[in-house]
Amino acid sequence: MKLETALSIARATLAEGQARGCAPLTVAVLDAGGHLVALLRADGSSLLRPQIATGKAWGALGLGFGGRELARRAERMPAFFHALSDLSGGHMVPVPGGVLVRDPAGLLLGAVGVSGDTSDQDEACAVAAVQAAGLLADTGG
Repeated sequence: MKLETALSIARATLAEGQARGCAPLTVAVLDAGGHLVALLRADGSSLLRPQIATGKAWGALGLGFGGRELARRAERMPAFFHALSDLSGGHMVPVPGGVLVRDPAGLLLGAVGVSGDTSDQDEACAVAAVQAAGLLADTGG
């Protein structure tokens, strides 16, 4: 994930949130290795939003599918996801809003995590931003 791509996705996510009338969002963009490339917070975004957004993206990368699938699996296997939370040092947030980012050929570039509104709205803002960058958004849906 190149810096300019990450910044473009982050800015577009915040713009989409504003256009939708969302609560103030925070967006984290990670590269394929799970390293933070960009983090932007809208004015008024609350205290833990950077950690939650990063955890959504990190969880998607860690298991290889988007937050929507993580949420489904967490419901079916809560003990396993509690163990994953412990193993990850609490850095995994298995809910919608964590979106894998792929190039047009399907190569994994990284992930976006968004927090601030409902998980469905967070995810929709991320998807719109990834698609606006000409990339594929994988929500696990």
